[in-house]
Amino acid sequence: MYKHVIFDLDGTLLNTLEDLAGAANWVCAQHGWPAHGVEEYKYFVGNGAAKLLERVVPEGVPVTDGLRQVLLEEFGRRYGAHKSDKTTPYPGMPEAVRRLREAGLTLAVLSNKPDEAARPVVERYYPGLFHQVQGALSGVPVKPDPTLLRRLMAEMGASQRDTLFVGDSNVDIRTAKNGGLTSCGVLWGFRTRRELEEEGADYIVDTAQALVELILS
Repeated sequence: MYKHVIFDLDGTLLNTLEDLAGAANWVCAQHGWPAHGVEEYKYFVGNGAAKLLERVVPEGVPVTDGLRQVLLEEFGRRYGAHKSDKTTPYPGMPEAVRRLREAGLTLAVLSNKPDEAARPVVERYYPGLFHQVQGALSGVPVKPDPTLLRRLMAEMGASQRDTLFVGDSNVDIRTAKNGGLTSCGVLWGFRTRRELEEEGADYIVDTAQALVELILS
């Protein structure tokens, strides 16, 4: 049985896709750019806000440092005001996390969402259930770079041997590999079984109950 579990946030614990898409499409509208379908955002998200916004910029528009900063500020304001309009936990996940906590595991979240946004949103939907939450920090590389993962594991007192990383995308599986961790892909998020298999996920589950059984077995 694992002693520590680190979860991705968007696409794993919370379905944030419509609110992320809504905020990004609002930014597009401010610049006269076409909007993107919600399904497209499944492949735009996952690498942090800066990369998300680069992906919505129309081809041929140069993404300068100045434009990038403007987009990040616009997106931050809009998403901050509407981040809970349609966001919900995935079915069974609050109960699953609670069971793991009650079983004595140390639980954490590692997200590419900015740290100042990740912490309150986790507490809103999973109050008191996670021991630690780590979001993206300015000047520190985001997942799949293992820098923040290693820092988080040190704070948790976790080792590679007794820690499982849970996520829904190739970014998460690569993060686990880069940190020397066992990985579990979930199928209720933004990406596909094929992507998780091709990335080399050690386990893949399709329900919250299956995840609990895997961790506690």
